[in-house]
Amino acid sequence: MSTGPLEDFAGYIVFQLLNMTPGDALAEALNFFIYDTIKVTLLLMIMVFLVGIIRTFVTPPRVKKLLGGRKEGVGNVLAALLGIPTPFCSCSAVPLFIGFVEAGVPLGVTFSFLIACPMVNEVAVALLLGMVGWEVTALYIGTGLIVAIVAGIAIGRMNLESEVESFVYKSRSKKMKEPKLSWKQRLYFAKSQTVNIVTKVFPYIVLGIAVGAFIHGFVPVGFLADIAGPNNPLAVPIVVAIGIPLYSNAAGTIPIVQALMAKGMALGTALAFMMSVTALSLPEMIILRRVLKPKLLAAFVLILAVSFILTGLLFNALLG
Repeated sequence: MSTGPLEDFAGYIVFQLLNMTPGDALAEALNFFIYDTIKVTLLLMIMVFLVGIIRTFVTPPRVKKLLGGRKEGVGNVLAALLGIPTPFCSCSAVPLFIGFVEAGVPLGVTFSFLIACPMVNEVAVALLLGMVGWEVTALYIGTGLIVAIVAGIAIGRMNLESEVESFVYKSRSKKMKEPKLSWKQRLYFAKSQTVNIVTKVFPYIVLGIAVGAFIHGFVPVGFLADIAGPNNPLAVPIVVAIGIPLYSNAAGTIPIVQALMAKGMALGTALAFMMSVTALSLPEMIILRRVLKPKLLAAFVLILAVSFILTGLLFNALLG
C-alpha cells in the first residue's frame, strides 16, 4: 500500500510500465532506487536553498568575530552550532583554521567548529530526513553537536598549541569588508548555492542509493544482522575503523546506511559509521597536516574515533 504520490510514481514505473513482479528482488531494488532518488533530491534542493539564505547572514568573517576570545564551554557550543550553516569542505579546512587562530579563537573552540561543519550540515540533514525520518535525524544532529563540543573541549584542555605549525601564528589574513546584501541578492545567492551543491552531490546520491538499493533487494537480512547487529560487541569499533579512511560524504554514505539499517544494522552502529565517514575523511586529514603537527593530528583522530565508538555503544545499549 503506497503512502504518497512519489511511491505511486515509482510503483507505476516499476510494476506497470516495466511490468515487473512485486516481491522480486530486482523490482524491489529498482522501486527503492527511483523513489529514494526523487524524494531525497527534492528535499535536498529545499534544504540547501533555505540554508543558502542563512549563509548570507552567517559568513566566515562573522563567525570568526563571534568566536574570537570566547572561553571554553560557551565558545565550543557556539562554534558547533555555527558550524552547521557554514560552508565547509576539505579544501577550506586550512584557511579556516588559520583564520580562526589569527582571530584569537582558542584551539579547542576551533576544533569544535571544524568537527561540526562536515558532520552536521544541510546535505546530511536533508538526506536523513528523507530516508530515516525526523527522529533519527534529530538524534544524529544532537549527538553530532555533542561530539563536536566534547571533543573540542578535550583537545583544548590538552594544551597542544605548540603542536600547531609555527607559520600559522605568523599568518595574517586579509580583513574582508562584508557588503550589505538586499533580499534579492540573498535569494540569488541561495539559488546559485542550490544549483552548485545539488549538482556536485547528485552523483554521490545516485551512487549511494544504487548501492543501498542493491543491499535492499539482494543482501540477506541475517547476514548483516550477525555482523553489524546489536548482538555483536565488536560491530561499532569495526565500522568506525572502516569509516575513518573512507573518502565519502553524507550524500554517498547515508543512502547506504539506510539500507544497512533496514537489513539489521543497529542504530548506534549506523550513527558511529556515518560520523566516522563524514567527520574524519582521509583528504581532510592530509590537508590538515599542513597546519597541525603529527601529535595534535593524531590526538584529533583518536579523540573523535573514541567518541564515535562510545556514541555507537551507548545508543546500542539504550535502544537495543
